[in-house]
Amino acid sequence: MTTGPLKLGVIGSGKGSNFEAIALAIAEGRLCAEVRLVLSDNPRAGILDKARALGIAAEALPASKFRTKLEPEIETALAQKLLDAEVEWVVLAGYMRMIKAPLLERFPRRILNIHPSLLPAFPGLEAWRQACEARVSVSGCTVHWVDAGMDTGEIIAQAEVPLLAGDTPESLHARIQVAEHALYPKVLSELAATRR
Repeated sequence: MTTGPLKLGVIGSGKGSNFEAIALAIAEGRLCAEVRLVLSDNPRAGILDKARALGIAAEALPASKFRTKLEPEIETALAQKLLDAEVEWVVLAGYMRMIKAPLLERFPRRILNIHPSLLPAFPGLEAWRQACEARVSVSGCTVHWVDAGMDTGEIIAQAEVPLLAGDTPESLHARIQVAEHALYPKVLSELAATRR
């Protein structure tokens, strides 16, 4: 069995609240891990500022001409940056692009994502809005392995969040994020304890 902290690389596109939850779990000793590198496809993403404030290496990727994926050469360079940083596990935290072969082949079954719904329900963008519009009674979040599909990888763990009377997409999203911030570090901690 492998020992020592999980060596994580985090990729995100936005504010970085899930990254922050992971960093806090590490700082509080609830998660045996270290974040080796944070990358973003958005040079103005808050996740980069949060990482730098914690003294963690952080950089933006080159601009892509596509909206939903990276060019193969950019994703190949991304994978190499992670390998150079000795990253073993890749954690997607609000990353808004599909993962393709260059990354999947270099980190087979070592890329995790968290999605704001109970997959397979409501894959894709703004899942909390989809849940509100569908008038479901319960939504939540899912941690899953990443494959080449959109939110189609094998489910690892889920947390339920009920829809309340008067919920708006924004109020539901805020409560789902609270659940995400608990679930993601917990799953990573379990991974740290059981990996081989």
